[in-house]
Amino acid sequence: MANAEHSGRPAEAFGATAADTARTRLRAARLGLWLLAAVLAVRQVAVVLGTPRGERLTDLETWVGPDGVLHVNGSLYDSTRFTGTPFGGLVLKPLTRAAEQALGWGWTFGTLLLVAALGLVVARALPQPVTRRTALLAAPVTISLLMLSLPVRNTLWLGQTSIIPVLLVLLGCFVVRDWRAAGVLIGLAAALQPTVLLFAALLWFTGRRRAAAATGASFTAVTVLAWAAMPHDSYTYWVHHMAGVGLGGEADALANQSLHGALLRLGLSGPLEIGLFLSLGAAVAALGVRRAVRYARDGQLLLAVALTGCAAIVVSPTTWQHQLLWVLLAVVGRVGKRASDRYVWPVAVILVMTLPAKMMLPNMAALYPLRDNAVLLAAVAAATVVPFLPRTSPYYRAPVPTQYAQPVPTRWRRVPLLPVLKRVLTRPNLLLELLLIRVTYAAYQQVRLGATGGTNTGGRARAEAHGRQILDIERFLHIDIEHWANHAVVKVGWLRDFFDFYYESFHFVVPLSVLALLYWRRPVDYRWARASLGFATLLALVGFWLYPLAPPRLMPNLGVIDTVHGVQDFSKPDYGTLTALTNQYAAMPSLHFGWSLWCGLVIAIVAPKWWMKALGLLHPFFTVSAIVATGNHWVLDAVGGALVVGGGFGLSYLFMGPRARSATATAALTAPAEGAAGAVKSTESAGSAAQEKNPAPS
Repeated sequence: MANAEHSGRPAEAFGATAADTARTRLRAARLGLWLLAAVLAVRQVAVVLGTPRGERLTDLETWVGPDGVLHVNGSLYDSTRFTGTPFGGLVLKPLTRAAEQALGWGWTFGTLLLVAALGLVVARALPQPVTRRTALLAAPVTISLLMLSLPVRNTLWLGQTSIIPVLLVLLGCFVVRDWRAAGVLIGLAAALQPTVLLFAALLWFTGRRRAAAATGASFTAVTVLAWAAMPHDSYTYWVHHMAGVGLGGEADALANQSLHGALLRLGLSGPLEIGLFLSLGAAVAALGVRRAVRYARDGQLLLAVALTGCAAIVVSPTTWQHQLLWVLLAVVGRVGKRASDRYVWPVAVILVMTLPAKMMLPNMAALYPLRDNAVLLAAVAAATVVPFLPRTSPYYRAPVPTQYAQPVPTRWRRVPLLPVLKRVLTRPNLLLELLLIRVTYAAYQQVRLGATGGTNTGGRARAEAHGRQILDIERFLHIDIEHWANHAVVKVGWLRDFFDFYYESFHFVVPLSVLALLYWRRPVDYRWARASLGFATLLALVGFWLYPLAPPRLMPNLGVIDTVHGVQDFSKPDYGTLTALTNQYAAMPSLHFGWSLWCGLVIAIVAPKWWMKALGLLHPFFTVSAIVATGNHWVLDAVGGALVVGGGFGLSYLFMGPRARSATATAALTAPAEGAAGAVKSTESAGSAAQEKNPAPS
């Protein structure tokens, strides 16, 4: 050490080694992301081309197939199947024969090339300055997100052209320097999607008036050209259908994510609906363009383009799912002063644009208006109300940092701590937590149901065979008490009602209540407990997948009475009241008992008084009694639930280290954090306190 300090050479070598290691990791991350983008592209091609011809590229088939509208001598809009503009039909008509010959491979790979070009342009257009890491990783991340997004997946599946207008606008705004060429590109995009004309206003108010004029002139020229070549079709589209209204599917269909479609779904119609649509649409367009102009002048032109596109989505009479790509571009905006809040907006946008709406919100009638219009609401929020930070804000590049406890080594020194599971001293963003919990639970339900191939019929024989195995093991161990306990409880009415109520009601209420209390009162313990519960649930999913098991109530000839769901008709392939909703054979391990045991252990660990600890431990006792007495689980299922909970706590300890003390979290929450510098200082002092209170295990 002394020689190193005097000579300086070993220190320089060490610094060079660290820099080389960082560069190597960056290159590896970049290569991995490019491989991910390639895998996603290959998967999309396989999904499209692996589908029978009559079920894929249906829109393209409608246009150029043997009976396609581009073959007919009459109007393109006689069947209302063609939803493009007359200019789009004029361009596609000469390409009909070539499109027929290349239908499938050529069109699909052409679309993938357009997506790749779009991702490269977006990565290049990120607001400056950007770090070297961002510059290197932006392109593969953008292309991967595009491949996962619903608009791109729908475009590939349907054979649509909706990526072309977005790419033309971005080329005109970021790549082409000549104002004439930029105006022509955006004008052509508007000729394919008329609401793109809103970008002319963005160009005009940001000082690019000649480009705005060229946009209007180009749009007018090609529209007049299409009118001269196809006067009847042009009249039908622009006058009779009012720029495409009524073409394609029904205007009130869920696929129409425009303000007009949302108002129709709410039951409005006639002059009232038209008046609301025009007035609200004009307000959104004006406010959206105004905000876009402000962010463009601030140097965030990509965000300005995204907001203008979101406003165009709202004001269009019909905005089908494959035309919603503008919302995904709004992910570049930065929202929130704290680092922990910075992820809320991008995560919400990515989830809305990549997952079905049913995974975002529960299946409740009161939430249907939100669920049915999720993408539209995201577009409206982006265009009008989301408080994106300007680059002049001190929090734009340096948000208030998250406060972490001092890292400590785990028992297994060679296993690194996971960066995303650091011991954070402040509570996470509530909206982000609720969103992730909902999406995670929806994914859990899908995987749980998929463990039997999506139906209970397919896994019935295997699940019943496993049930007989469990019963034989319990008989060998003399713990086969399910039949006795079930019939003993059935004979006592109030006891049966109590266990039925406990089984149906406390499974979700108690874990959610524990999480809520920890979130509000013990943020450090909340993160530790949440991670442990997540790991336990993940391990349980593995058990459901590998070992589908019929519970006692679904075992033929066992004589167990289903006290909760009613009498089962074993003569039917699908029986029981819940077979269409969930996997009936996800019995091993029992998460009913596992989650209750997690609640009991967490309460016993963090509760300040002995009677609270004892009350918490009663919950798993009542739960195991309920699941056995009602015939919904074997005794060994509870053992499996205990094992996955133990595994969850073990993995949490392995990757996060020991549980941080709540006193540290309280001190950190009461410490003032004024600005980024003050927050960093608070972080250092909090970390020192955590190190003193939680010395590393020897």
